[in-house]
Amino acid sequence: MSARSSKPHEVVERALELSRADGCVVIADEQSTANLRWAGNTLTTNGVTRGRTLTVVATVDGKEGTASGVVSRSAVTPDELEPLVRAAEAAARGAGPAEDAQPLVTGVTQAPEFTEAPAETSSAVFADFAPALGEAFARAREGGRELYGFANHEMVSSYVGTSTGLRLRHDQPNGTLELNAKSPDRTRSAWAGRSTRDFKDVDPATLDAELAVRLGWAERRVELPAGRYETLLPPAAVADLLIYQMWSASGRDAVEGRTVFSKPGGGTRVGEKLTDLPLTLRSDPNEPGLESAPFVIAHSSGGDQSVFDNGLPLAATEWMREGELRHLTTSRHSAGLTGLPVAPGIDNIVLDGGEDRSLEEMVANTGRGLLLTCLWYIREVDPASLLLTGLTRDGVYLVENGEVTGEVNNFRFNESPVGVLGRATEAGRTEKTLPREWSDWFTRAAMPALRVPDFNMSSVSQGV
Repeated sequence: MSARSSKPHEVVERALELSRADGCVVIADEQSTANLRWAGNTLTTNGVTRGRTLTVVATVDGKEGTASGVVSRSAVTPDELEPLVRAAEAAARGAGPAEDAQPLVTGVTQAPEFTEAPAETSSAVFADFAPALGEAFARAREGGRELYGFANHEMVSSYVGTSTGLRLRHDQPNGTLELNAKSPDRTRSAWAGRSTRDFKDVDPATLDAELAVRLGWAERRVELPAGRYETLLPPAAVADLLIYQMWSASGRDAVEGRTVFSKPGGGTRVGEKLTDLPLTLRSDPNEPGLESAPFVIAHSSGGDQSVFDNGLPLAATEWMREGELRHLTTSRHSAGLTGLPVAPGIDNIVLDGGEDRSLEEMVANTGRGLLLTCLWYIREVDPASLLLTGLTRDGVYLVENGEVTGEVNNFRFNESPVGVLGRATEAGRTEKTLPREWSDWFTRAAMPALRVPDFNMSSVSQGV
């Protein structure tokens, strides 16, 4: 019997039967992907892949406490299943007591679909999108543009079983579209991206028309020096900044005085105003169009994530409410250490509460400033202030008297997301967006555009 012929729920049950540990968690992730790639207005490749990853968490009780061992492997055959379970048990016995040890989760409503076959994607997901893309190629060719990019759709069915009786399952679709338009001489470039669950809500024609306008703006080139500029950050750029902020919002690290969310003299900044704008930053596993796992799926422990929390229900959480910091991320263990509420991370993020103005309306209300397209190569400079550095990419435009008058050179920026929120003077309409930098790891985001009066362009960059 091959690894693929055994059903995921059967593999989970068999691994639990084989376990000799005091506690056991088994996670089977069934993954399928379909993708398209294109260059120079021509489809170049397409493909479909399938795979399975099995993670076994063994816990062993000892005199000094409970230890855990975690082993993950792909394409596990039935003959390899017992050695995998034994390897996790050996890792637990060889480890010291786990700092994050907690009783395994119990009392969660079981998923009736646990025994059903995994959800899968296929090239059929592009049935309507691919012909529309071909029409976009024709329009771009007629307009003197070259389109490059890729579309990827992934479906992951995660089965979680534990020795305490949990049998949970979550199907996570995840689609991304990235489209880049270039002038024939490659001196001008513009990017647009979208996040989608099923490719039914993305229109290549709309994106191509948007990129055509941006390439037109770039026909006039203006060189500007480094400095602080009034800057309009589009939703994609805001998402990249706030996703990193969320990743850095560890409750434990804040209590220990190591982050921007640490209060001088001790404690955290929970309860403080981060911005005067009435913005709410939140996550909700049931957010329409951004649905994510409604329970913890932890393949490893670290920071404020714990394998002992697998199966713990997730609820809508406000990280910031009307500008006030409300929660930092915690596991059950770190919540106990810090006295903060239990608030595990959730795989989506929404910033709302701004005005209903479109980005175009915000441009029309700008005297002189910069309009960005996206950010990339973002790196942390100082965790204490969450100072980040990175580059602009694929179009920085000069706005004068409410109109875009040309493209300017790229910049390196130095900014903190917390600082950006604190200085922002306007937020536009919240819309679903794709972060450019973090799209390989995080795609479910909805953000407004932000106006920042003094965004720090620290140096000129030669990047495109």
